[in-house]
Amino acid sequence: MNETRDLIVGIDFGKEYSQICYYDRKADEPRSLPVKVGSSQFEMPTCLCLRADQKTYCVGLEAEYFAREKGGFLAGNLYEISEQKTQVVIGGHKLEPWEILKHFLSEILKLLGISEIEKNIRSLSIAMESLNTIQVENLQKACRELGIPESHTILLDYEESFYYYVMTQKMETWNRSVAWYSFDHQKVSFRRMSMNAGTRPVLVRLGEAVTTELSEKMEERDADFYTFIKNTLGKELYSSIQINGEGFDQEWAQKSVKLLCYQRRKVFYGNNLFARGACSAGAERVLNHALKDYRYMSSSLVLSDIGMEMRVMGTPAYYPLIESGRNWYESNAYVELILDDTSELVFIVDTMGEEGKKRIAMALPGLPERPAKTTRLGVSLQYTSQAECRVVVKDLGFGEMFPSSGKEWTETTRWQEETR
Repeated sequence: MNETRDLIVGIDFGKEYSQICYYDRKADEPRSLPVKVGSSQFEMPTCLCLRADQKTYCVGLEAEYFAREKGGFLAGNLYEISEQKTQVVIGGHKLEPWEILKHFLSEILKLLGISEIEKNIRSLSIAMESLNTIQVENLQKACRELGIPESHTILLDYEESFYYYVMTQKMETWNRSVAWYSFDHQKVSFRRMSMNAGTRPVLVRLGEAVTTELSEKMEERDADFYTFIKNTLGKELYSSIQINGEGFDQEWAQKSVKLLCYQRRKVFYGNNLFARGACSAGAERVLNHALKDYRYMSSSLVLSDIGMEMRVMGTPAYYPLIESGRNWYESNAYVELILDDTSELVFIVDTMGEEGKKRIAMALPGLPERPAKTTRLGVSLQYTSQAECRVVVKDLGFGEMFPSSGKEWTETTRWQEETR
């Protein structure tokens, strides 16, 4: 590994197996790291072990070994743990889910072979099958406790990781549609990535998944996959075909591979797609900025610009809070303001695809009566899903003259569904 500072790191945090890679600036591409120096194995079991001394942890194959042979205490369901809020007992110790994730991330980052790794990370991207509010909170806190600030952390689902993986390859592999076959043993799903070149920015979308079950018998499996390819690819022109997951093998897929490669179509297969995609996301955001004219229309994308009208330095102005085009778990804002003869807040909402802007009011019942311009409020906005945003308002008082009442108002809103 030839990178030692300002590292850009990608992790595939999978339900069964995980991987890590770093961005090689000289080669201008992500590099996968083996689980052991000199080996060609890049996947590790997604598990954590508290060694018998109850002081140190290990992950992956080493974790399984210490649990099996050395009396260690294994936590093998880390993905499930990431989805919960309740404490988990490991070796008699009660740990919060974020603490367990912190230990897992700390150990997997040691594969980079750099001391004080947390201080040398410019971007850490973590890809998962999907993300909910609890997972986001647990992972963000785990990273913060490791010393990696939120501004240096990127969370993304597998769909978005696929987008970054594909779009950072050579343009001839994605300038038309891209086919994606993802295997899960006998099950295989197909999705088509397409782009609307007539818009600015160019909008990139992943179609709905089409899934089928293949036969367990090899000959029949090849025939099943062949039929599935014919039905899903149709007569569409594809720049490339991407295949990943456990279950695909050229030994049984001989007829299917010939069809995939028909008319010299470019076909790629590998199981490091999501780690490389996560790493590419970090490199794109902090280093390359090559995709500034493209926008991935993910299912996690916030579609509304949120702001307020207020006086800034005495001049009326629109004050932006949250911009559209970012994932919901990256969309938050905080502002402090002083009320001027009003007992409500008014947010300006401009939603993609809708005409005109909405003015949405939030009442503040029980707000202490004070003279104009003597009530200071702290206003925080945090998306909790693609559609819902939680607004928390706190009375901060106004110095010694009007101490804070301690009152707090919370409201969860769906901006797109609110009326004017």
